[in-house]
Amino acid sequence: MTARTEPVAGSVMSYVYAVGRAGPPLEAALTGLPGLEGTPLRAVRAGDLVAVVSSVPSASYGTEGVKARMEDLDRLEVMARTHHAVVEAAYEHATVLPMRLVTVYLDDGRVREMLGEREPEFSPLLARLEGHVELGVKVYADPREAVAVGSRDAAETTAAGPGRAYLQRRRAHQQNHRETYRAAGVVASEVPARVAEIARAHVTHRPQQGDLAQAAGENIVNDAYLVRATQADAFRAALTGLADGVPGVRVDITGPWAPYSFATPPAPGGGEPR
Repeated sequence: MTARTEPVAGSVMSYVYAVGRAGPPLEAALTGLPGLEGTPLRAVRAGDLVAVVSSVPSASYGTEGVKARMEDLDRLEVMARTHHAVVEAAYEHATVLPMRLVTVYLDDGRVREMLGEREPEFSPLLARLEGHVELGVKVYADPREAVAVGSRDAAETTAAGPGRAYLQRRRAHQQNHRETYRAAGVVASEVPARVAEIARAHVTHRPQQGDLAQAAGENIVNDAYLVRATQADAFRAALTGLADGVPGVRVDITGPWAPYSFATPPAPGGGEPR
């Protein structure tokens, strides 16, 4: 999306973190909490809606500056962590809609225009998410753990010669690999049924890989559930013990978080200033 005007060199723009309803709860979240570049947060209001905003330098957050930041993993990580920290702090006080990373407007006037234009979209979302949190469910398959368990169980069967023992270990490894992933799939398939009476909505995300997958094993399921805040403990209890006794399979429950998976509205266009 093309910017309506070009930012002036040395000027600042308005970075939007989240949108919520106007009132003391959300304004309290802004007190003393810094935004990007260490600048203070402020509320930009239009009607009954408020945007959580801070000023950022146009040289760094204009179109070219953002492209450079996206290519610098260290700066991108700092930006993402700060953005998420502001959203989480705001959500502790009031229901908010997290905006996408690098939602930047030329000034507060443009932010007010955006709030007015998108009020029919934002208000129903805020009403739907009131009193809800997001919980993540990740299922991991770790064939190495299953092989270790299987090796202990089969320790007494390896008295044959070295060649035969090698073939036995290789077959056991392949079998454990297949069985681990099959078992992980069975465990994952039971999750929706266990939480059906608790979860209000469900989103399937791409499994985490590479640097994002820091836990042991391979992440084969990475789902998010929208749950009433008062039922978060019941959600966890419903999944307790799901993978017990299943070698190489683990279920991790994360959160509660601000409901990013259910609250982030579609961006009206790219990451360019508006």
